[in-house]
Amino acid sequence: MKDNRSYLIFAFVITFLLMSIFFLALSTKEDPAKPEQTATENTDSGATKDTASKEVDKGETTSSKAGQVFEQKGCVSCHSISKLNVKGGSTGPDLSDAYKTVDGKHGKSVDEFLKEPSSAVMSGVIKDNPLTDKERKDIVDALKEASEK
Repeated sequence: MKDNRSYLIFAFVITFLLMSIFFLALSTKEDPAKPEQTATENTDSGATKDTASKEVDKGETTSSKAGQVFEQKGCVSCHSISKLNVKGGSTGPDLSDAYKTVDGKHGKSVDEFLKEPSSAVMSGVIKDNPLTDKERKDIVDALKEASEK
């Protein structure tokens, strides 16, 4: 009987940790009521183009076009992608080389890992915040770009 209580306590602690990570990820998402952080810049032809905001000196998340999906989905609450100049949390690993290393660590491609993660933490995160096919493709493309730098 005492052994069953230990399993219940362990399950409760793991559930609490996963939920904490999930709510942390949600709390770091951008507020839709805030103005966009993407600025526009006039070109010589009079057209405008988007420029990504950069706040490296303040230690805040910095975005390149490729890195924006990581911010939008809350990945930066736990992960950084230093090769894309995306600063985030340090709870999870830096994802700069994930495109090359995920297959060796998890036995599946990054795309397959994002569909069905084999780690307990990422399984909970993806289950609670699933990726669309486009978001998954954008993440894979960005990770491939980072791995080539």
